[in-house]
Amino acid sequence: MKRPLFGIEISQKSGNEFFSATDLVKAGNKWRISNGLEPFKLATWLQTKGTKEFIAELKERYGKVKINSKGKGHHTWVHPLLFIDIALAISPKLKIETYEWLFDSLIKNRNLSGNSYKLMAGALYAHSRNKSAFYSDIRRFAGMIKLKIGAQDWQRATEKQLRLRDKAHESIALLAEVLRDNEQAVRIALDKLNTN
Repeated sequence: MKRPLFGIEISQKSGNEFFSATDLVKAGNKWRISNGLEPFKLATWLQTKGTKEFIAELKERYGKVKINSKGKGHHTWVHPLLFIDIALAISPKLKIETYEWLFDSLIKNRNLSGNSYKLMAGALYAHSRNKSAFYSDIRRFAGMIKLKIGAQDWQRATEKQLRLRDKAHESIALLAEVLRDNEQAVRIALDKLNTN
């Protein structure tokens, strides 16, 4: 999942909900430099006594709270609470953005949409007249949903778009069971989907 912050995309993993501290520092330093402040150094901050104590407490309660990836384009992934602490160290403006992110339902809605997709795909497969063409059909149906909702990329979709996708999946699954005609089920579900 990607979230915009000061013109930089901040990555978040949907599985463990960890955020990229690398992206956060990049965004924060863009803001700091544009406001005449010195760049924030994550490595230095991580070595402070207060940060080490905080990380130790987080580890005791949550287990692993920081993951360093390797290779090209590597990121330092951190637990959401550690992410907040980094944001607070970088800027009060980032503090507001971070709190808003943690209290929204974007990740929750993204994961729900993944579950509803499986239900939709199962219902469509069960009533597919040509199982060998199912893969191309499901890709086409998914494209139709994306077009109807106006999403460019699901990784950057809004909370509303993800809720609409979930609703579309559920409607298509239900209609496929009743109508037993996949084309008609998708068409009717998308015609009835209120995107306003």
